Amino acid sequence: MTIYNLYIFDRNGTCLHYEEWNRTKLSEMSREQEFKLMYGMLYSIKSFVARISPFDSKDSFLSYTTSKYKLHFYETPTGLKLIMNTDVNTHNARETLYEIYSKIYVEYVVKNPLCKLDEPIESELFKTKLDGFIKGLPAYN
Repeated sequence: MTIYNLYIFDRNGTCLHYEEWNRTKLSEMSREQEFKLMYGMLYSIKSFVARISPFDSKDSFLSYTTSKYKLHFYETPTGLKLIMNTDVNTHNARETLYEIYSKIYVEYVVKNPLCKLDEPIESELFKTKLDGFIKGLPAYN
């Protein structure tokens, strides 16, 4: 599995954290434009899936795959959204995203009195733990 990048958005669409590891093609737009585009796309896909799904489920949209990458999506009950782009051969990364949320975000952001939940994450400890977690995954390239 190759992990390209990770986005963390709050419920209002603000990108709280962005990190990339093996992203080879850089976007020609600004980071802010990329964040808006990503959040807008997620909002549209979630809306589309909810409307056409034969089931009533909040977890209808988990991932999508293109010929070049796979996008994995996890949303917490509070509306925090974690998005990870990987290579196409990666199986469901939902558990990995959940672990990032529960073991890293909650521990080093939510429980940190210096971090404000509605502002971009500035904690170096969070960034170090996240980087170590990703690089410690068995299939990390």
